[in-house]
Amino acid sequence: MASDQSWKEKYLQALESSDSREEQWQTERNTLERMLVRTSLASEGQSRELDLLLARVRKDLRKKTVDVEAWRELQEQIDRQVALLDEHTEAKQAQASSAPSRDSLNSNAEVAPVASIPGDDRDLADNSGRLRIAQRVGQLLGQLLDQVSLDSVAEARARELQRVLLSSDDWNELREGLNYVAELVITAVNRSRGEFEAFLKRLDERLALLHEHFAEQSTAQMDRLSASETLDQEIREGMARIGADVRDSEDLTQLKASVSRHLSSIGDAVGRFRDKETDREKVMSDQLRAMQEKIAVMEANSEQLQSEVRRERERAMTDLLTQLPNREAWQERLSFEFNRWQRYQNELTIGLLDIDLFKRINDGYGHKAGDRVLQLISRELKASLRTTDYVARYGGEEFVLMFPETGPDAALVAMEKLRQRISKLPFHFSGEPVSVTFSAGLAAFRRGDSEEAVFERADRALYLAKDSGRNRINIEDEDASQ
Repeated sequence: MASDQSWKEKYLQALESSDSREEQWQTERNTLERMLVRTSLASEGQSRELDLLLARVRKDLRKKTVDVEAWRELQEQIDRQVALLDEHTEAKQAQASSAPSRDSLNSNAEVAPVASIPGDDRDLADNSGRLRIAQRVGQLLGQLLDQVSLDSVAEARARELQRVLLSSDDWNELREGLNYVAELVITAVNRSRGEFEAFLKRLDERLALLHEHFAEQSTAQMDRLSASETLDQEIREGMARIGADVRDSEDLTQLKASVSRHLSSIGDAVGRFRDKETDREKVMSDQLRAMQEKIAVMEANSEQLQSEVRRERERAMTDLLTQLPNREAWQERLSFEFNRWQRYQNELTIGLLDIDLFKRINDGYGHKAGDRVLQLISRELKASLRTTDYVARYGGEEFVLMFPETGPDAALVAMEKLRQRISKLPFHFSGEPVSVTFSAGLAAFRRGDSEEAVFERADRALYLAKDSGRNRINIEDEDASQ
């Protein structure tokens, strides 16, 4: 019985590991889907045909099922539309370059200064917009690489692609990089799915070993019961014959011989049973020894798998740049605190924090400077908040905070101290002092609230703080009165 219980526990642990692996795969899939949606939205407005194709991408993502072959065809159509855009741009550039120069116009006669050609302005605007899109895709790609695992070759290529998207101003080079993004996403999804399928295959093989062992034990037990029943029947029949001989015999010598013969037959039956039992015990001993060896291997593999699952779960729930919990971890903690709030009705406040004018830091000093700002602010957030409070990186330059058993006024006091502390930090880039501030919105849970409703109110409070001049904190109740 104890052995059966042990195997049940191992089976349940294996199922739990399987669930954790599936959850990690789902997290990676969600990250990839968000990246595709943001990329498609950022790329809209180039042409009506391309917008329709990007809308198909988002529609497929909402279905939660992806036909890889259909997506390959969709990617080819998107590539063709991008190529047509490039041809159109090159044609306009060639037309502009063939126009008479201002110097030639002024060579024979004095004329008024020539205004800039509208087509040139549009070309410059188009090129600038494309570069911004490429840089945004590069940022999203960096977030993707922080959340999913790729083989060494694919990851090296992805890192090089990120570098090109963030730093290159050659549109042909950027176009090739953008074409590879969809292929990279499919590769990451297939790798995660393959790893999960391999894990399930190993789990199935180990469960098959358990099933085989239990089947052998069941067969041995049935053989033992059958042999016991046969022995019992032979003994009963022998004793019955002895009884009959005793009743019917009139010759004592003949009776003795008959009884001896029947007793010898019973002894032979017992001997055969003992021999078979000895053989069965030897077989079972060999099976037990082999099973113990298999168990030792399985336990070692189980510990390794559990350790791997724990590491993967921690990685899936942690933002690698800031070492804060990520968006998925926030959603899990928010659900936990929301359920506790519903049960006990203690005060609960959440906040959204956004770094002011963060894009200027990235554009003016580079993305490494932007990463450094995120890391320093994350450090201050962890150091300044109470241990009962919770902070996570929600994405980009946005952070989310939770204040359990705290009303909005008390949360505002804590956030104001943090705002003043961060605004006084000595940020220096390229030898220049740079002021870094943030804006934030706070919202408290009220009767009948949902997680989404409170988050939306905090989000509105944040954007009111932005519209009111930045570097300030708003409480959503205050927003409602304005």
